[in-house]
Amino acid sequence: MARILVIDDDPRLRDLLHTVLQRKGHEVVLAETGSQGVERSRRRRPPVTILDLDLPELNGLAVLAQIGAIDPQAPVMILTGVGTKADEHQARAWGVTDFLEKGFSLHALGGAMNQVLSHV
Repeated sequence: MARILVIDDDPRLRDLLHTVLQRKGHEVVLAETGSQGVERSRRRRPPVTILDLDLPELNGLAVLAQIGAIDPQAPVMILTGVGTKADEHQARAWGVTDFLEKGFSLHALGGAMNQVLSHV
């Protein structure tokens, strides 16, 4: 399966994603701040990243830009509870693969993840 980087400051969501993705056979790398996420992206080169927009130290759009500079082809999915239409527009302009609002169902996440992984 795939190595997936999860960058989110909410420990409950991070743990949930870790558990769900690991059960599907993926290797999951976790980061709780934007700067940790960039560092882990640079070091581990995950083929897929799940990214929150509202992060300490470095916001999600800045992280998205830096990940894009590291590997422009690596898909990034945004999961956020605070994203605006302007944020979504900017993220899509920078090539984000999917933009999901927190409160999403695991079924929706699974469908989005299957779509992303089919192109990796």
